[in-house]
Formats: sequence, structure tokens, C-alpha cells
Amino acid sequence: MKAAAYHGHGRLETVTLDVEPPGPGQLQIAVAYCGLCGTDLHIVHGDMDSRVRMPLVFGHETAGRVAAIGPGVRGWSIGDPVTVLPLIWDGTCAACLAGHQHICQNLVFVGIDSPGGLQQRWNVPASIAVPLPPGLDLRTAALVEPVAVAVHDVRRSELQIGDRAVVLGGGPIGVLIAAVARDAGADVLVAEVDPTRRGRIAELGFRVIDPGSDDLAGEVERWTAGVGADVVFEVSGAAAAARSTTVLAKVRGTIVVVAIHAAPREIDLQRVFWRELRLLGTRVYQRSDFDRAIELLARGRVPVDALISAVVPLEETASAIADLSAGRAMKILVDVAGEAHR
Repeated sequence: MKAAAYHGHGRLETVTLDVEPPGPGQLQIAVAYCGLCGTDLHIVHGDMDSRVRMPLVFGHETAGRVAAIGPGVRGWSIGDPVTVLPLIWDGTCAACLAGHQHICQNLVFVGIDSPGGLQQRWNVPASIAVPLPPGLDLRTAALVEPVAVAVHDVRRSELQIGDRAVVLGGGPIGVLIAAVARDAGADVLVAEVDPTRRGRIAELGFRVIDPGSDDLAGEVERWTAGVGADVVFEVSGAAAAARSTTVLAKVRGTIVVVAIHAAPREIDLQRVFWRELRLLGTRVYQRSDFDRAIELLARGRVPVDALISAVVPLEETASAIADLSAGRAMKILVDVAGEAHR
């Protein structure tokens, strides 16, 4: 079978691997599509060389069908559509015992800490396989994982119908958060510096502003009649965006930190104190977030076509990474099975 493997020092190659049968408790998935995300870019850029074991077949935004069933696995049939919740927790640490398995202190993130979905046959624990509804297109289903991220972020915020939410950063996750928040009944403003992305976001019906040249704080003040935003989602990872969160939030408003900030950021704790702001971190997702993401995609509540810039064959994974790194695409799917390119 073919796979895309990272060999270190920024080197990504298409390789041929033997197909191993699924072991006890495993399913073998014939991967149809695998989405590429910011974490994958960090891997290929070498930013995670100290963490990953090479060569690494990465990728964790997947959809496919069950190709083989390992000993002891029940409840699945060959051909069943499936995605993967790529988290394996130990069940024994303090976080797990408190019911927070998704942020296990010894978490294995599949596709980073163990082989991922950029391979045509992928053996995974059946415990992390998530069934898909038969009518959901597998290309669309490849977005379940990033949509689940957005669902988790919005759920953590405790957003209410009629709330006004500001999303700082209009990349794929920012747009998905905006879509999930809108579906939950919020009015949404997205701040994004890239003009092409701003145009696409506006076409989706969202209020959008350029935080680099426009008066974001003034716009939010006018938009909320001087009250401030109920929820501010920081998705950009930029220092300036982090500083602006406390300015934009209303009294007892909520700030949700979604982006992975590579360095400590300055934030106005005086403002947090004075306005009794709530500052929340969000990381990955829970099974209920996956279920909700599947529901939203099945109901057509996510702008799939606007997000997916291209679908490329497995052999073009490296060029897809280059396009994403240069900002030439929003979301790229890899056609792992090769069906779309025959």
C-alpha cells in the first residue's frame, strides 16, 4: 500500500508499506480522505522532531470504510463508513479519573504520537473508531475532526442564543467556530487579516473586519451598542489578537483561547479583574463533540465547499503542505484511496 511518511528535516516522501492484518481489538480502515491541518504543517516543518518517531505516517482528519476486523471486535461490518477520534488515554491519571480523558496527562495523539491516516490501510483500536451515517459523503466526513474542535470550543464557551461572538482568525478552525456558533444562535463577527479569506468569509454571510487596518475595538463597540462581545474566540495565535481579547469582551464576558501560542502572551489581567472576565482554554474534543460534528455535517450546517480548496492524490501531499504553508489554500484533502483521481 501507499503512504505519506515524514522522515525528518522537512523531508516528506510517498512510500510503499506492507499491509498488516488488524490485531486483537483493532479495525483496519481503508482510508478514503485525510485532511491536512496546522499540526501537520508543524510536523513537516520539523517543529515536532523532538516528539515524533520517524519515519512517521501522520494525518488525523480521516474518513473511510472498514476493510478488516480484528479478533474480539464486535459491532462492525466490512464496508461500514467510519472516522477516527484520534485520542488514546491511559484511564489512570488524575485527569482521566476526573472524567477529562480527552486531556489525559499521558495522552497519545494518533497521527502524531503514533501512525496516522495518510496510508491506504490503517489499523486502529476499535475503541477510537466512530461510525458515520451511511448517507454522509466521505469527502465531507473527512471534516468531522476539525468540526469537532469547533464544537468543543463553542460548547466550552457556554454560548447562548442571541449572543454576539467575535472570532479572531479566519482560518479553517475560525470559520468552523463561526459556523457552529451561528448554528447555536449567535451573531458572529470574524476578524481576519488576509483579504482573500475575508472575501470568502463575507460570502458565507458573516460580518468580517480587517484587524490590521480597521478599528476592531470600535467596530465591536458599535456592533454591541457599547456593551462588548459576549464571547471572544482567540484562534489566530497572534500576540496582538491575544492582547485585544480583554478589550473586546463585555462585563462578565468569556474569552476562549483556541490557538496554540508558541510563546507566553501579554494579557491585561487588570481588565480581567475589573470586568470579571472568564478566561478559558480549549483543547481537542470529546466523543460527544464528534457526534455533534457528524450531525452538523449531515444536516449541511457546515460550509464544506467553501472550506475545501483542493483534493489532491497521495503523491501530492508534499505540494499540498507547501500550498497550505504559503497561505494559498484554506483546507486541502488528500485522496488517499485514489478514487477521485482515477
